[in-house]
Amino acid sequence: MEARFAGSLPGLFGIRILEVGEDFLRAEMPVDDRHVQPFGILHGGASVVLAETLGSIASTLTLPEGRRAVGLEVNANHLAAVTKGDVVTATCRPLHLGRTTQVWQTEIRRGDGKLACVSRLTTAVVEARA
Repeated sequence: MEARFAGSLPGLFGIRILEVGEDFLRAEMPVDDRHVQPFGILHGGASVVLAETLGSIASTLTLPEGRRAVGLEVNANHLAAVTKGDVVTATCRPLHLGRTTQVWQTEIRRGDGKLACVSRLTTAVVEARA
């Protein structure tokens, strides 16, 4: 999966898939100069990139050949600051696996285990184009 990231936003952000489970996907992302806002803490947009990346991958993994997942809506609640130098771990799980839509929730935790962000992604399940 990570080979497909090369040269795209997830690759540029250093997102690494750690584990693919039966009902979850886990990844990590460093928090460095690429990810922080001017005050030296994790930018909310970087958290959303991580959550949308995991939700999109997870959604795609559930689909039969010939179907594709595309993002419809993403939101994020930022609950605790993450400082530069930390590494966040994200776990994504399904909330709804429908025929035409799916909903995925991602929890992003700081290195000390504190919940930093909760995000939800809704994907549309569509026919893959060549």
